[in-house]
Amino acid sequence: MRTGETMRLRAQELRKNATKEERHLWYDFLKTFPMQFRRQVVFGPYIVDFYCAAARLAVELDGSQHYQGSGPDSDRSRTEYLLREHGISVLRFSNLDIQRNFEGVCTAIIQALKERDPSSAALRAPASPQGEAKEKPSPLRGEGAPGGGG
Repeated sequence: MRTGETMRLRAQELRKNATKEERHLWYDFLKTFPMQFRRQVVFGPYIVDFYCAAARLAVELDGSQHYQGSGPDSDRSRTEYLLREHGISVLRFSNLDIQRNFEGVCTAIIQALKERDPSSAALRAPASPQGEAKEKPSPLRGEGAPGGGG
């Protein structure tokens, strides 16, 4: 098992060397989301990709190695550990989900956050950074209808 310092350094390394899918989800959605997320957070022997403490929700992005060999069993053990030891629910998405259905991933994250904390007013649209006109409703922020259906 890794020591705390080793895990902290590994998490730091993972933040610096994020995959393009992790960077996309972080910079284009989670970084400015009304509920705070952190990247590469250590929990015991594991590091989760993204974590929202307010909702006790982890978001994991899985590359192909997660679907081969012992990958699925390792992921199942990690998910069970996080729920049992820390009360954290885990959402998993493949890198392919990020590439092909980014809006759907964002919508699923919003829905999970609402389920974990339905009274949260923090899921409203963030204020415009420079006092510009307010943006149009966005399904990525839980506003309007997903897919433009009105």
